[in-house]
Amino acid sequence: MRKHSLCFIALLSLFVAMSACRKDVEVFPGDDITVDTASKNTFTGFYLLNEGNMGSNKSTLDYFDYATGVYKRNIYAAINPTVPKQLGDVGNDIAIYGNKLYAVINASNKVEVMDAKTARRIGQIQIPNCRYIKFYNGYAYITSYAGPIQINPNYTQKGYVAKVDTATLAVVDQCIVGFQPDCLEITGGKIYVANSGGYMGAGNTANYERTVSVIDLATFKEDKRIDVAYNLHHILADKRGDLWVTSRGDYKSLPSRLYFIDKTTQRVTDTVSIAVSNYYLDGDSLYIYSTEWSKITQSNTITYGIVDTRTHQVVSRAFITDGTNKEIEIPYGIMVNPITKDIYVTDAGNYVTPGMLYCFSKEGKKKWSVVTGDIPAHFALLPNRP
Repeated sequence: MRKHSLCFIALLSLFVAMSACRKDVEVFPGDDITVDTASKNTFTGFYLLNEGNMGSNKSTLDYFDYATGVYKRNIYAAINPTVPKQLGDVGNDIAIYGNKLYAVINASNKVEVMDAKTARRIGQIQIPNCRYIKFYNGYAYITSYAGPIQINPNYTQKGYVAKVDTATLAVVDQCIVGFQPDCLEITGGKIYVANSGGYMGAGNTANYERTVSVIDLATFKEDKRIDVAYNLHHILADKRGDLWVTSRGDYKSLPSRLYFIDKTTQRVTDTVSIAVSNYYLDGDSLYIYSTEWSKITQSNTITYGIVDTRTHQVVSRAFITDGTNKEIEIPYGIMVNPITKDIYVTDAGNYVTPGMLYCFSKEGKKKWSVVTGDIPAHFALLPNRP
């Protein structure tokens, strides 16, 4: 696969050089890449959303088929050749609900809606500076920064959560939350939203947001705020309905950390001293990686780990056990197959050329790798359905 990667990058460089006079950056059409055949299970395959660099209009969609072991790149462009600008600018989240596939395209201010089986375009939902998506009882809930993409300590536009009817794709309501809301979780009749304040804290730590907004599902009104830490990002509920929240820190003296919110007391009752860029919950195991940037050292510290959500203990500092983690330059996305327990980790590389997807066994040994689109980031498992 590495040989294929080098050839692809060389061809890409040649193509860009030949078409430098064009305003738009061209994206190669998808092609079939065969890897080791995965055992067929309760999932047909999975989609991988590649973010693409902001301003380049290069977000793409890849697909891996569990039955055939075939990985296809840039399938959206091939399946929907008449859609202007293809998928759009910066793919920020992806999820399947019912028979629809939803791709949140941040800088294009839209959620692209496709048929889950075919990836054929159904429509789109217009939401400014949209970030993450979750579903409940026929509705999609999508976080929005609301205002423009702009680093500004004096930013005045609070974000919101949009409520979307999944049958009509119409926005039916909005709930104002904090500044620059990122991930959200739905559990126990509430929506929990991680507010970051990421546009405001670049020069001053105190400008970051540090709360989780709690929205009552029935009224779609913000009930309260839970104080957690500066610059929040991810949030999810474990099997008991308790919440795990990540903080990016301030990239200086305040490190990234993992926080536990007790569902009953609605407050932070524990902190796990582990940096978190992204995570994936499988059963009671929270698989974590971190690419922690320091403004002081001007370098990244990359770590991997597993946290037991029952005991709150770090049970592993290396879920990749064969040393092949050294092949990964910048880990960027993560998923665990709940049936086979295979672990998938993406590599953003240098952020401007095609990335890589790595598949590891449950024992942490590399099974295969394949070239992806630029900045591979977000997964969506496609269930087997009649």
